[in-house]
Amino acid sequence: MIRTRRNAAVVLLALTLPLSAVMAASMSFPAAAASSADSSDVSPAIPRPTGQYEVGRDILHLVDSKRRDPWVPTAGPRELMVSMYYPGRHGGSPAPYMTTDEARLLLKGQKLDTVFKAEQLAAVRTNARVGARPVGGRHPLVVLSPGFTLNRATLTTLAEELASKGYVVALVDHAYESYGTTFPGGRTLTCVACETVEKAPSDEAEKKLLGKAAAGRAADISFVIDQLTHAAGPAPIWKRWKMIDPRRIGAVGHSLGGNAAASVMATDHRVRAGVNMDGTFFTPVPTAGLAKRPFLMLGTKAQHSPNSPDTTWLRDWRRLDGWKRWLTVADSGHFTFIDLPILGGQAGITDPTAPLSGKRSGEITTAYVGAFFDQHLHGEHQPLLDGPSPANPEVAFQNP
Repeated sequence: MIRTRRNAAVVLLALTLPLSAVMAASMSFPAAAASSADSSDVSPAIPRPTGQYEVGRDILHLVDSKRRDPWVPTAGPRELMVSMYYPGRHGGSPAPYMTTDEARLLLKGQKLDTVFKAEQLAAVRTNARVGARPVGGRHPLVVLSPGFTLNRATLTTLAEELASKGYVVALVDHAYESYGTTFPGGRTLTCVACETVEKAPSDEAEKKLLGKAAAGRAADISFVIDQLTHAAGPAPIWKRWKMIDPRRIGAVGHSLGGNAAASVMATDHRVRAGVNMDGTFFTPVPTAGLAKRPFLMLGTKAQHSPNSPDTTWLRDWRRLDGWKRWLTVADSGHFTFIDLPILGGQAGITDPTAPLSGKRSGEITTAYVGAFFDQHLHGEHQPLLDGPSPANPEVAFQNP
């Protein structure tokens, strides 16, 4: 997400408030939760996944020698950091959440550095294990792309849940598009793309830059798929590559990453199913649709209902030509679909503009995204996707 220079409270990516407003300025922090002295006693943790497998994790550094970085051409080839989650067995050591530099820059960028300490966020307990033994067989691959400015770690809850249910997950950080991403050699790259977008001379110019960013991420996702499935050459980029079934690939993202999930489906027919979590379609779905492949739109009730400000959802809903669902979540905010409300809730932080609890935020996101891929990559019908559920009264099915 990004703030325009005209109104720091407007977020073009979701037409909602930025995180600094949603989780800090406009939040009513209880006195105990707002003070760093009290919140420093909290040890946040990613919820335990519900699937049958333990979760393993590896880290990859990928370099696309055929493309220069779009934001810093002088930096050379496009670079990506990728966290690979996979269904595993017991063993290995605990996987870290993010580096201290990444945590410090994220908290500073979102004006949360008076609420949490960088060391506290970096030390969030995860469920994944480095070096866990993989389970046998071939598994669907799901590629995840985070929101603009956000480190890939903010989608850890969803990544671990999918891996526990039998998916290989590639969680991608796109160079220069987050407040901070640590690369090999001690380099932590900052958000040059944010500065470029904010310097755009008009709202229309900003939207074009964000559309360029979504298209660039689509190219990143295709490159990741190439590397993981050996489409780019015989050398294995990931030692567990035999786990991946290249016939079953999906993409899901939050905010700009959600737009990228649709964009990669428009250009790469290997991606069979996609999910946009609360992202504006700066790069539109083609008028011809997505070759009848399934797509899920999961967003906030306030900003992504059919009559809400983001008109790109209604436009692109009409273009989707395959199985599709448009779900909205009551009392949710733009960050409902990532880790931050879950971790904030554990520290007693509440947001009157998005009162859905962190616990429910995580449960709803993992339930519906998991059901979508179970149905379309595993071929298992999911009644949860057929219509409203008494177990999830916050979720409405839209069909304009």
